[in-house]
Amino acid sequence: MIKRKVTVENDSGLHARPASILVKTASQFASDFRIHMMGFTINGKSILGVLTLAAECGAEMELELDGPDENEALEALVKLFENKFKTNDSV
Repeated sequence: MIKRKVTVENDSGLHARPASILVKTASQFASDFRIHMMGFTINGKSILGVLTLAAECGAEMELELDGPDENEALEALVKLFENKFKTNDSV
């Protein structure tokens, strides 16, 4: 199991589009994915779970991954936060 703290840096926070990107990316990996924020723990592969966090710009959270590809998954997810959820297919 590995954990890493991240900060939501995009201006609109973790609303529907970035939450969808996060869940889609996490679902490509076999590892279990949990997000810890303000005393809550949610399944990071659940769009409803991610949206219930209502994470605004500046929100800090801890990503936790556990499984056979946890390192690769963590790297991909952290990169999303660092790039403010901008992807190649973003307009």
